[in-house]
Amino acid sequence: MLGTATCAAEPQGEALLKADVLAVFAHPDDETTMAPLIADLALRQGRRVDHVYATRGEGGGNMVGRQAGRALGLLREVELRECLDRLGVRRCWFLDREDFAYTEGLAITLEKWGHEEALERLVRVVRSVRPELILTMNPAPSPGQHGNHQAAGWLAVEAFDAAADPGAFPEQLEKEGLRAWRPRKLYFGGTGPFMATLATTNPLPDGRIPARVAGEALARHRSQGFGNMGSSPWFLRPQSLQLVKSVVPFLAEENDLFRGLPVEGEVPPRVSPPERPAVAQPVQVRFLPRRAVSRYEEWVEEQGISAAATTFAPDVPVVAGAMTPVPLEVVDPPGTPRGRLRLSLPEGWTVSPAELEVGMASQPEWFRILQVLAPSTGGDATLVASGEAGGRPIRAEVRLHAVPRLEIRKVEGLGLGTDMADAAWRGIPAVVIPHTNTWQGAVTNAADVSATFRAAHDGQNLWLEVRVVDDVVVSNIAADDIKAHWRSDSVEVCIDPEGGAEHTLGTFKVGMFPFDSAGKARGARDADRRPGGMEETAPGMGLVSARTPDGYMVRMRIPWSLAGVDAVKGGWVGFNVLVYDGDKRDAAPGENINRARLAWAPRPGVQGRPEDWGRMVLGR
Repeated sequence: MLGTATCAAEPQGEALLKADVLAVFAHPDDETTMAPLIADLALRQGRRVDHVYATRGEGGGNMVGRQAGRALGLLREVELRECLDRLGVRRCWFLDREDFAYTEGLAITLEKWGHEEALERLVRVVRSVRPELILTMNPAPSPGQHGNHQAAGWLAVEAFDAAADPGAFPEQLEKEGLRAWRPRKLYFGGTGPFMATLATTNPLPDGRIPARVAGEALARHRSQGFGNMGSSPWFLRPQSLQLVKSVVPFLAEENDLFRGLPVEGEVPPRVSPPERPAVAQPVQVRFLPRRAVSRYEEWVEEQGISAAATTFAPDVPVVAGAMTPVPLEVVDPPGTPRGRLRLSLPEGWTVSPAELEVGMASQPEWFRILQVLAPSTGGDATLVASGEAGGRPIRAEVRLHAVPRLEIRKVEGLGLGTDMADAAWRGIPAVVIPHTNTWQGAVTNAADVSATFRAAHDGQNLWLEVRVVDDVVVSNIAADDIKAHWRSDSVEVCIDPEGGAEHTLGTFKVGMFPFDSAGKARGARDADRRPGGMEETAPGMGLVSARTPDGYMVRMRIPWSLAGVDAVKGGWVGFNVLVYDGDKRDAAPGENINRARLAWAPRPGVQGRPEDWGRMVLGR
């Protein structure tokens, strides 16, 4: 009888699964930005906290061993569970999606993961653990934001309502014994219009503070280089989250995530946030943003979270020294008075046409493709559309950033020798990548790291020489560890046959170590249509390297067929050269010493965003 009574007093079934907080992430270690808050909720407030991870991080790097792919996923899961145990997280769940590559593409992530299946799996977890709160990552397509991170937030937002809808995945209710459930609140990490600010230094019962617990816990992610995070002062700062979906009223500021709770019922109705005031104009004019941004804007409208969504000023790449189309959308309500819209750019830039008539249009919504000519020297500019209709002002802006353009000649007689004075190579103009072309980290001067490259083609192959000035050349990558080129000194070449693709899964990207630990030039494709060692995935590609008095040189031959480029057809090809610099003389084998990154076409996160690569024109 005693044993029976004891068992009966313990939570079981649905009560055993019940959580207060469910945090949704893409990879192990994504909890980093919320770790102090998680420690406070679990260890100080005594909340039941569960985590969900879409993947096991098998596509990441490894700084402590040779595990890769699924084997790395097993290692990272063990590290994660050790971390979460220290944070006080009760359980973690996996959606078993693939961590396939670094990409900024949300759309390709949801396609690879299977949008409906991933959502179904997350809804099953939500209906099982029945959380009061969901915490997740902001799905806005900000530059440098991993597409997998965007997808985790996207799925969490959709699951908030799908879990409450009996018509969504009804077999979970009919065959699995689950019930519909709507969490009470959903928060994104980061700032926003409805923000919660939470301290990370309130003492725990044992005297420690959540900020320090978080640092010690995250240090368990050793394979990702987190071993020294325990004393980071960053964790001492207050944590910020923004309320996105809720069943209780929104407030501009709050300091308690459980404000207004508990709320009775399994599926209480949602409360709409206050709307942002609209700017009244007789004619609505806007420049269209990147496809990733317009897709996000459509989705936040569908989800009813526009008031809490990230806003993006249109930012569009144009090709330096060439006419580039820029779409303008005009909404002309019936009866709008006629007006004139003037298009203006800074000196050195041109736009055609320079004026448009608006009002009294035959169609209430129409597009006009403007042609913009950016100076060959590149740079950024703001294109302004301004005017009036019926005495009321009209205005729209778009930020243009000019990506570089290079015409390469058809040249015969090139080879893969390492003779620095080779006449055929010396006859090709050199393109400079100055030390100021940083897209991550900081560079002291040109002697620290800078580069030049020469490019040509022979109709069948791209020939490329990259000379890197580097005051400390590091070769800490073993011959059987040729992957994750960003860990050490390396060069990456990116080719996009589409010339402005949204993601890299249709491109050719190869990262090259000038010297492995045995002194040989080695390479591997990364985050493209066929990743892996170049010997297997890039047959016909040639690569050599040599040391120079001030750094190193690599020369390569890339068959156009590998990159999916029709050289006969010609036209524009997306292209970029990226240089990675480490400078750690005593680097351990395989250690990630990434310190700074340069590019011919530099922007934050550019390795995963072909839209912002330069353009190469194939000469005859």
